[in-house]
Amino acid sequence: MRVALLAMLGLFLGALSGAALGIGAGLAWVEIAQTTSFEGYSGTLVFFTFLPLGAAIGGIGGSLLFGMLAMRDDAIAIERKPVAERARGHGR
Repeated sequence: MRVALLAMLGLFLGALSGAALGIGAGLAWVEIAQTTSFEGYSGTLVFFTFLPLGAAIGGIGGSLLFGMLAMRDDAIAIERKPVAERARGHGR
């Protein structure tokens, strides 16, 4: 359950950050390639091409990253036994 919840959090955060990076990459592309702005073509290119691609890539990457971190017990200190129990040999 913890893995699924952290993967969902990673999906959400990754999609948000990926969309922001996609907008930045799209604006850079419009400036570098000198895309025409006739009738809003450059804005349409950024918001209908780069933003969804960035959100999709960021969402997949974020969910994989957070899911992998959640599967590793030593990376996240959740549900650990108290120190006194581990010292007596009852931990794990």
